[in-house]
Amino acid sequence: QVQLVESGGGSVQAGGSLRLSCAVSGYTYNGYYMGWFRQAPGKEREGVAFIDSDGYRNYAGSVKGRFTISKDNTKNTLYLQMDRLKPEDTAIYYCAAGQGVAWDLLREWQYAHWGQGTQVTVSS
Repeated sequence: QVQLVESGGGSVQAGGSLRLSCAVSGYTYNGYYMGWFRQAPGKEREGVAFIDSDGYRNYAGSVKGRFTISKDNTKNTLYLQMDRLKPEDTAIYYCAAGQGVAWDLLREWQYAHWGQGTQVTVSS
């Protein structure tokens, strides 16, 4: 059974940094693409970043240049380094895993497996 467990959320002031982690178990990690999503209060969940099985990565425009997605295949762990955080980055952050044809990896429907989420709060 696939399991994704996020950690590393918390509260930080604007301009600060956080690193989220997502521990993955239950499948052959290397064969999947992975993504980070977030959902702010009253808003739909949105894609933040993804990394595919070849290591190609991309980001939503709102976080490009500030966030970095990476993975450690030896530890089966996905990361999201978040720098220069802004109050509008406040949300619950989710990691997700999927496989198959990659049409748009910033879309929820690409992913079959989800973590429980971790709260990130950025104060001004």
